Amino acid sequence: MAAESAHAPTPSEYIVHHLGHLNSSGQPQKAIVDFSIINYDTLFWSILCGVIACLILWLVARRATSGTPGRLQALVEILVDMVEDQSKSIVKGDRGFIAPLALMLFVWIVLMNSLDLLPVDGVKALIKAVGLGDVIHYHRVLPTADLNATLGMSLGVLILMLYYGIKVHKPGGFIGQLFTAPFHAHGVMALLLAPVNVLLNTIEYLAKAVSLGMRLFGNMFAGELLFMLIALLGASGVWWAMGLHLVAGSLWAIFHILIVVLQAFIFMMLTLVYLGQAHDGH
Repeated sequence: MAAESAHAPTPSEYIVHHLGHLNSSGQPQKAIVDFSIINYDTLFWSILCGVIACLILWLVARRATSGTPGRLQALVEILVDMVEDQSKSIVKGDRGFIAPLALMLFVWIVLMNSLDLLPVDGVKALIKAVGLGDVIHYHRVLPTADLNATLGMSLGVLILMLYYGIKVHKPGGFIGQLFTAPFHAHGVMALLLAPVNVLLNTIEYLAKAVSLGMRLFGNMFAGELLFMLIALLGASGVWWAMGLHLVAGSLWAIFHILIVVLQAFIFMMLTLVYLGQAHDGH
């Protein structure tokens, strides 16, 4: 720590430090995805946002009135109606679990993405203020900028896709679709095309899951990185750079609010689409 305080970090050192996780290895993660390492900060913030999302929805449901709703109740009712309409038009089947799941996903991801609006060095300053600066050297707030988290979420969606495919079409029908679609044939050609169909279906399922997680990760990681670059302007000590830091930071924060909500909406919609496709089959 004495060596760190002896000189100010370079821009690259500043960014690399802020991209480091508080993890089980005790060192910044070198690979983008390493399933042997547990990122404690990602777990903490994602679970905290999940608990807050559940608490908000539970409180609104408990205090809901039939009269004139309050602002929070009105907002939740708008979200419920939106999710219900979207799920009804996409999923042809029982939506008793899927619609609430989509609503929860949207609220949860919005809360996690919103953590990107916190000051870049705010949490670090708070950690130092409570006396944990010598214990927690690395800490990253934004869970959705961690590919381990977004791929974990998309893995959950993949499991649900397989579950509903088997539940709706029965095990025999689901396996039959893997071997007979998208290329339908009869007799010998059906046998020849069966391995191709299995391969294509496997690639389709994996591509859906990977792209779902990568899309959320890529957009939030880019936004987080841009906030860090803007923060470096304020640390330059030059008056015009500090002014540009305030202007650019404010403008990007306002625009980023749209990204925060949009990425949550896209993840929710693609989840509905993929689960709807699992109901429809090939």
